This record gives sequence, C-alpha cells and structure tokens, in this order.
Amino acid sequence: MHLPLSSVSMNSTDDFVAEHVRSIPRSGIRDFFEIVQSMTGVISLGIGEPDFVTPWHIREAAIYALERGKTGYTSNLGLMRLREVISEYVTEHYHVSYDPATEVLVTVGVSEALDLALRAVLNPGDEVLYHEPCYVSYSPSIALAHGHAVAISTREEDEFKLRASALRAAITPRSKVLLLNFPTNPTGAVLTPAELEEIAAVCREHNLLVITDEIYSELSYKDAHTSIASLPGMRERTIFLHGFSKAFAMTGFRIGYACAPAPLIDAMMRIHQYGILCAPIVSQEAALEALRHGRNDMLEMREQYRLRRNFLVNSFRAMGLPCFEPLGAFYLFASIKPTGKTSHDFAFGLLKAEQVAVVPGTAFGPSGEGYVRCSYATSMEQLEIAVQRIAKFIGHSKPVA
Repeated sequence: MHLPLSSVSMNSTDDFVAEHVRSIPRSGIRDFFEIVQSMTGVISLGIGEPDFVTPWHIREAAIYALERGKTGYTSNLGLMRLREVISEYVTEHYHVSYDPATEVLVTVGVSEALDLALRAVLNPGDEVLYHEPCYVSYSPSIALAHGHAVAISTREEDEFKLRASALRAAITPRSKVLLLNFPTNPTGAVLTPAELEEIAAVCREHNLLVITDEIYSELSYKDAHTSIASLPGMRERTIFLHGFSKAFAMTGFRIGYACAPAPLIDAMMRIHQYGILCAPIVSQEAALEALRHGRNDMLEMREQYRLRRNFLVNSFRAMGLPCFEPLGAFYLFASIKPTGKTSHDFAFGLLKAEQVAVVPGTAFGPSGEGYVRCSYATSMEQLEIAVQRIAKFIGHSKPVA
C-alpha cells in the first residue's frame, strides 16, 4: 500500500548529506574564480597552474602509448617501470631510498595521495597538525578522514616558517600526524636542513607521523631542497608525497605518487584499489618520460619563474606593498595592509575595478588576512600589465615596472 504523497514527511534534500561533509566550506579559490570565469578581459594571477604547455616529448609519450594500444588497467600500485624510475629519482634528488615493489604507490595526483594517507592512518578524532597559511584542501581533507585539524599560524616576520617551538606548543595527547608543505603554497616559504632537523626532533620525541607534500620541491630558487624523510630516524615515520603537475607542467594528466614504509603503502593501496583501482595508464607512460628525460624542461621553466618572481617582488615593493621574497613554488604572498583594505575587499575591488584576479589571503586560513596570493605562473607580458593595473587601483602614480 502506498501512502499519499501528502502524508509522507518531506525532508530537505540536504538532510541526506553527511554531517561531516555539510560542515566543509566550499573552496574560497574556486568560488572566487567562478566569478572570474564569468568576466572577459581578466588577467588572472590566481590559479596555481603553469602557463607552460606540457613539453612535447612528454605529450608524445602519451600519444605513442595510445597508438600502441596502452589502454588497460595497471597494477593497483602503478606500472612497475614507473615505480622503479620514481624510486631512482627520489633516491637521487631526495637522498632517501624506497623499494619500488612495496614502498611506492602511483596515484591520481598528489591530492589523492594525501587523501589516501590521511584515511589510512587516522582514527576518528586524531589530530593532524599543519602550518597556516596553507593549501586550501588540507583542513577539509583532514575532516573528510574524520580527523581533527589543528592549524599552527606562521608569520611573515619568521619568513612563514614553521618553528619547532610552535609545533611543540600545539601538541596534545591526541596529536598523531604533522602535515608539511615546503616549499609552501601560498607563501613560497622554505625550511633549511637545520630547521627541518629541529622539527624532526619534535616528531621523534612525540612519536608523530609526518606527511610531507613536496610537490613544489623542484621549484626551489636558492638552496637545494631537503626532504624531512631523508633526516635520521624520519624515513620510518614519514609519508613522502610528490607529483608531476607543477615542475613538469602536467596538471591535466593528474598523476602523483607516495613513498613510505611498506605497511603504510599497503594500507593506502587497499583504499586506492577500491576507490580508484589505478592511475590512468596513459598518464603513467607520460610520467615515465618526464622523469627519464624532462629535467632540462623543468630547469628552463624554473628559470622563467625566477625571473617573473624577481619582477613581481620588485614591482610590489615599488608600489609600497611589502612582500616576502618567496624562495620556492610560484606564488607571491603580498601584504596589502598599507591599503587599509581586507583581503576580500582588495581582491574583489581589484577584480571589479581593474580586471585583475588575485586570491584573498583568507582562502588559505585566517592567518592569511592582510595578504593576497599572486601566481607568477603567468607570462611576463601579462604580469607587466597586471602590475600597472594594480598600481592604478591603489593610487600609486610612479612607474613600477
């Protein structure tokens, strides 16, 4: 017997959505750029995507894979050939070795690798410590894994570095994981080997697992990058995450990887095999080519980013807008405090008045108030126009470029 529709209790469709998902805010970056995409003539310094097309030999490897009929599944862990080359690459550049058979997992971007790592290690209520301002997905990813996100604010006066003393002060009996991202999105901050060792000592002392997102590590402009996984006593308590989107300009290929002790990789793989099965084989073939023959491409792109960074830093300072000089990644986290505007009002005002898109600093956490993020993964020509428009917006009349 079917009850009349009028006699059935009608609930909002929202009632079907899980509570922990309802509480997650939409991405401040993506909402902002929904507005940007509805406009014409906008110069975007917003999305963190290289303006370089993936180098031809990498694209050709993907095309050739299709021509040879490489269209099937791979191992859940990924192509063995790719895992072997990843292991060699990580050993050479990060000075830590992993067994390609059991300690390397190929994923759909670093985003999936991070999700797998968090879900594999967190019990409900476990605390994950992370430094802020930070990439927008960290706190939501922790919440989706039923963990508790604990932000540790960093300051421009400290070059946006995570200090060991601040980490130690944030630790509680529920703390289980430290999530690191150096070089950092959005600030471009880096840590020296000595500073990393201080943090590593705290992790060893308090038995913290480290998840280190080193997606921007090749884009370090001053000193050679050091991975916390390479420090004494850290390999066994670290999940190393990396990928191809930034340094090799392969964002659309959606390919990343995780390296960790076998029990941790096995736990991540068990989630991966049911949710994703495997990363796309064509992307894996392209990644193989990138690691084998893409280093020169990466170095050329990094040099262009360096030149753009220098131009943007000098231009903002000439406008009277202080900015920390980023030592990695491809973002400028500029202070707009002298204007008296909030990050939100500055970004939306600039977009409306001068059609230049920058990201409000608050998209990266409350400690980002007073700043905007400008991506210099944009052509020099576009940067030069953008700088002139920003100068006009803040009423700066002297030449800045």
